[in-house]
Amino acid sequence: MNVSEAMSTSVLTVGPGHRLREVARLMRERHIGSAVVLDPEGPGHGIITERDILNSIGAGESPDEEVVAAHMAPDIVFAHPEWSLDEAAATMIHHGFRHLAVINGGELAGMLSMRDLVRCYVEDAGSAPKTGEL
Repeated sequence: MNVSEAMSTSVLTVGPGHRLREVARLMRERHIGSAVVLDPEGPGHGIITERDILNSIGAGESPDEEVVAAHMAPDIVFAHPEWSLDEAAATMIHHGFRHLAVINGGELAGMLSMRDLVRCYVEDAGSAPKTGEL
């Protein structure tokens, strides 16, 4: 299985000036843990994750005042849709990430999360619980 089969094609994008509370609300509504930061004036894409927001709040900062630019990772590591899931997992482990943006032909194509990887590995192994068997 490759990245394109496991990734989510619905990607939340935010700007560097978004407040952390708004980004947290958007992530919560979509049941996701990251957003790609698009800055038309910046050199490239960034990423903000639920952990970045948690670290800010844990440090006593106000999510109503803090902006994405102050907490995002400015250099995003990308995956290619044709990568194997093992290659994507190795990249995540090597860099300490739980999310990888997927780029195809220079365009943002999706997002791959650790949850996506685990789901695919479990389904592939045939050990996914059946509905109601948790």
